[in-house]
Amino acid sequence: MFLDGNKGKPNAANVNNEGNGKANEAVSRRKVLKTLGLGGAMLAGSAFGSQLAFADSPQSSNGNGGNQVLQVANVAELTALPAGQLKDGLLIHVAGFAASGDGGGKLVRYVADSQKAGNGGTVHQPASGKGRFEVVHNGVADFRWFGVFGTTPNADAALNAMVNDLSIHRVEAHSDLNFVKRNVFHRSDIEVDFMGHMVTTIGAELNTIDNPFGAVMFFQGTLTGVTQKVTLSEDVIEYSDIFEVADSSIFSVGSWWHAQIKNNPAGGQQKELDYLVKVTEIFDKTHIRLNYKSGWLLAKGREITYKQVNPAFRCNVRNMRFTGIPVSVNGTSLRPYPTWDQEGTNPVAYEFAVECDASGIQATAVFWPVVMRRYCTHYVTERCQLMNPEERDWGGTGYLTQQINVLYGHVRDCNTSNARHLNDFTCAAYCMVENCHGDGDEYGPYVTHGQYEHDITYIGNSGLLSFANSGTTWGDSAKRITVKKHIASRIVAMKRITDLTLEDCHAVVTYTKPGTKMANSGSIWVNMDGLVMRNCTAQEMVTISKGSSRGKKVNIIDTCSFGMLKGYEIARPIRTGTTQVGYTPSNGELTIINSEFFNVEDVNLGSINKLTLINTWFKGLPGTGGTVKVGTREVTMQGGGLVDCCFLFTGAWDKVGDVNNAKGKIDQWITVDGGASFSGTNPDKAFLKSVATDNVITWTFGNVTSTAGTSDTAHFHIEGGTHKLKAIRSNFKGGKYVTSNGGFGNSNYLFMTSCIEEGVDRSSLPAETATIKHSEGNLTI
Repeated sequence: MFLDGNKGKPNAANVNNEGNGKANEAVSRRKVLKTLGLGGAMLAGSAFGSQLAFADSPQSSNGNGGNQVLQVANVAELTALPAGQLKDGLLIHVAGFAASGDGGGKLVRYVADSQKAGNGGTVHQPASGKGRFEVVHNGVADFRWFGVFGTTPNADAALNAMVNDLSIHRVEAHSDLNFVKRNVFHRSDIEVDFMGHMVTTIGAELNTIDNPFGAVMFFQGTLTGVTQKVTLSEDVIEYSDIFEVADSSIFSVGSWWHAQIKNNPAGGQQKELDYLVKVTEIFDKTHIRLNYKSGWLLAKGREITYKQVNPAFRCNVRNMRFTGIPVSVNGTSLRPYPTWDQEGTNPVAYEFAVECDASGIQATAVFWPVVMRRYCTHYVTERCQLMNPEERDWGGTGYLTQQINVLYGHVRDCNTSNARHLNDFTCAAYCMVENCHGDGDEYGPYVTHGQYEHDITYIGNSGLLSFANSGTTWGDSAKRITVKKHIASRIVAMKRITDLTLEDCHAVVTYTKPGTKMANSGSIWVNMDGLVMRNCTAQEMVTISKGSSRGKKVNIIDTCSFGMLKGYEIARPIRTGTTQVGYTPSNGELTIINSEFFNVEDVNLGSINKLTLINTWFKGLPGTGGTVKVGTREVTMQGGGLVDCCFLFTGAWDKVGDVNNAKGKIDQWITVDGGASFSGTNPDKAFLKSVATDNVITWTFGNVTSTAGTSDTAHFHIEGGTHKLKAIRSNFKGGKYVTSNGGFGNSNYLFMTSCIEEGVDRSSLPAETATIKHSEGNLTI
């Protein structure tokens, strides 16, 4: 049927036909009805009713068909329309793809001179072969236009036709779909919404080898071929957004570039700068401003390569359920057969992309990451989920999202179960992960590879954390990582992590299966380089090491509580050959405030240069007590104290100039004041003890109350080596002193005065001399 939009006016088409003397090629009313069949009946109650006119009516059409609307039941009837009925601009309402009302309906226009390739959905070729029927739309397209109502036929051709049509900005799915191609797109401003339907990849073609970008949909910007290199004539200082170029004339404000610095010799991927960035200002012939503040100093003499990029902008994928295809379990670092890693599938990938979001993707049985990104910026990944990936032992597999060389990303409200990683950052900066949660997390939901990540924030998440922990190839480095309100099975950050902040983070013991404890769960391992920990707990261990000295903050642990397993280390001691990053001595300064270490049995407090303890307690294992072996150079204890616990001083340190950090000896200092308290007993039968023959220690007791739980427990046990001891205004109750072989005398002294001693066995104190004074001025009860 036809709709004449010029109600009450003569039909221009008929007037023109009569005027030029040509035969009227329009079919008759009867022929049109025969062609349309019952499906061509006018929609009941539609606006077409009062405007109904046919070609053999004086009011039916105009010359170009622009105000006519013909209705057909399906695509088959559309393509079968006789050529004589078709006028350029004729509008035809197709009521369905296969049958009226099946959801594949659309409005098409006949374009007489169009030679576009028919694609079965947005472009149809008439039986005559002349002209094309092209969909008239408002930018929103539908898989049903192509006769795709489920998992057959495969949806790849329809997807490509719609996404590659720049007049379409949104693609909708209204059924489950199956894809078999690895589809690559180079365009911008497109949203693909699967409306919560399932996407499968049964029968998918093989991926190229070792390629996480071989996703169902890969949105990729393109390199223009314009390249420039510059060797820095001056440092690019940290936080600078002004960068040197060789010739600024090829740059323009708003243009996008891949900026990459040549790697450090120590590792092939040690690149502090490797991002997609935008030019925001041009200063002079050799300096431009980028939309990025460098997280690291780039030294004079380093080389930067700039490559111009046309990014993909605003390509968003939403609301998909995805099930990959089975791949034989590997569990090793070797392929079990040649095409093994080419079989698996994943839904979405981006490269050289800006403001490209992924949301509402729920996946299972994936091989490569659910959302793979490289050289992306200003994006959101949200409300995505991965359960039980097909593979997670092979590197790069089983991730929810892997993000390489990314800026300004935001990952939020995502979940994983039994996956490798929920969120992986490699060379990422200024990103945030928020309200994400991983269970079955022994592989580590949150990781960075250590390729100079910086300024990354995690808030309100749960799952294992592992930062800068992938090896020297990447640099073992990260800076200004902040984690708040986190529950973790483990927190592993002992490599070159500078200015790490942990607030309200808790490491808890977890199990890989009922009755099987996860190795090292309940532990926190951190690098002491600008370390700040507040309100944190670890059920079984905290270990502090020092692999770098770049921090701008003092090291502080405040209001924390740590359980300690037997044989583990609060701070790593010196060992022969301990040069590996993350296992080096903690030779810096650390302050611990308002904290406690409990269940202490036998642990090491290694080679910290200066440890200040303020209102901090060490509590031995209930029933047996415990020992802390102290290799720290200087310990100051203000308040807090020891309960059923001994500090056993080892004097262990590194020898000057020994590149292997071989065990050596140092002088040590211990100061106890500020109302500190010792109580109970322990296996060493002493609160403070030194028995090594070569120890050199200075002991200072101020306002401290030491109460021995048994008569054979020593307030201080000093034998071997040479020592200096001063005790003023201290209170000792019960127990004894052990000092007979403490090397006192001459320039080494023992001086006690203004102390209160209640029932203390003093028999071991050495005889008084000019440098040994312990009787006068004390109150002995």
